[in-house]
Amino acid sequence: MALVEVNNLSKIYGDVQAVDGVSFEIQQGEIFGLLGPNGAGKTTTINVLCTYTEPTAGEVTVAGHSVIAEPEAVQRAIGVVPQDIALYPDLNGVENLRFFGRMYDVPKARLEQRIGELLELVGLAEHAHKRVEHYSGGMKRRLNLAVGLLSEPRFLMLDEPTVGVDPQSRNATFENIQALNRQGLTILYTTHYMEEAELLCDRVAIMDEGQIIALDTPQNLINTLGMGIIHIGVKDDLHEEMLSRLRALPQVKAVARRDNTLAFETVDAQRALLEIIGLFNETDTVMTSLEILEPNLESVFIQLTGKQLRD
Repeated sequence: MALVEVNNLSKIYGDVQAVDGVSFEIQQGEIFGLLGPNGAGKTTTINVLCTYTEPTAGEVTVAGHSVIAEPEAVQRAIGVVPQDIALYPDLNGVENLRFFGRMYDVPKARLEQRIGELLELVGLAEHAHKRVEHYSGGMKRRLNLAVGLLSEPRFLMLDEPTVGVDPQSRNATFENIQALNRQGLTILYTTHYMEEAELLCDRVAIMDEGQIIALDTPQNLINTLGMGIIHIGVKDDLHEEMLSRLRALPQVKAVARRDNTLAFETVDAQRALLEIIGLFNETDTVMTSLEILEPNLESVFIQLTGKQLRD
């Protein structure tokens, strides 16, 4: 059952098409990854889901409520953990949670109980009365997560929750997310770290230039690459006939040319490399660089977009 439905979402700012006809669903109890380089349209999509931005076109519902017609109902159903830490440094952990709990209209009797539960969940009970200005970056991130959970949301949006944190806090964040998901919480997760999406997400959508260009489970996306990707640098004078011969090699599934780089999808990277080198030698074609990418979500992303996620 879908908790979130996005149908043909578009958002235009002046002459800029930030989101262009995006459609997807997030199932109840799913961890759904939304990935893309800067400027892909992720932030705009999330802002629409949060009711911060009104769409130009399309329909978006969260927990059965329209983000346009019923924004207050949507806001009651969601929790948001922004990339930028939103805490008061001169207040301690309990005081921060109490302040935001009142702002979110959490009933007073429930609020005090909830604060204790969340401080335990994020591993900050021992630091509850320490001022946030004395917290480490990882501790602030964990308290930020607790703030997003105060209202007991059905749908939690996590925007880059591990940016700038130490490995211990990063692992603690993973454990918290997985524990919350086991309890039935539906989560939207954005990250610039592909290994996180591969570890945590049931499905991922890859956005580029305002559109979703791939959506599936991490493993299914990885499987589309076969047994690896090869990137080979070439000179400007590579002829179309050479490209045709490369595409016809038995171990090559597809070849895409991006400027002076050939990106090969292969059946078997090692065997394909032998075939490619053999053809380059036969035709006296100059190879200026060579890179073999293991099949993983990062290489899927590079192959689809021609970009590094952290560009």
